[in-house]
Amino acid sequence: MKNRQELLPREIVAQLDKYIIGQDQAKKAVAIALRNRVRRQKLPKELAEDITPKNIIMIGPTGVGKTEIARRLARLAGAPFVKVEASKFTEVGYVGRDVESMVRDLVRNSLQMVKEQQTKSVMKKARAKAVDRVVDHLFPLPKLSPDDENNDHLARITARRENARKEILAGGMDDRKILIEIAPQPKMPFLMDVMTDPSNMEDFAASL
Repeated sequence: MKNRQELLPREIVAQLDKYIIGQDQAKKAVAIALRNRVRRQKLPKELAEDITPKNIIMIGPTGVGKTEIARRLARLAGAPFVKVEASKFTEVGYVGRDVESMVRDLVRNSLQMVKEQQTKSVMKKARAKAVDRVVDHLFPLPKLSPDDENNDHLARITARRENARKEILAGGMDDRKILIEIAPQPKMPFLMDVMTDPSNMEDFAASL
């Protein structure tokens, strides 16, 4: 699929058609709106300030596809999505959820999206490093001086390490258990702690 920044309205509609039946007019409208927002982002800053992006209001009975269109459009745009039921939100200070919690939900979803993207981007490299750790544990390289580089023992160990690496990648050692020490993980940034805390956003601002 093309880069989401390059999708034309008809291509956006085609993606929505895979999950949503009917509602052609609504899908066309949101596709054009998304495309216009992307085009606005590419404009010089001084021109973009004069163009106000339009928001979208979809009106219709329950079950016609409003939420699903919004959900799929957000995923297509790589944006966080939060479903909000207005009846559960109240003015700040009253019983119920305050509107600021929507911001926390969006930030939490955004952080999760970035985490998933970063995890996927390093998956191949991390897998290779994990295999190296296992091989180093099973067949550690001996400490040799430069004069021993052609040592037969070193050659045998190197060959065994390579065979072990191939066997691990092929799944031949999946049922074997080994114990490897893992360095302590650094604490998550305070931003995550603040945004997942039920306190108000004022607490976050005060901590800056």
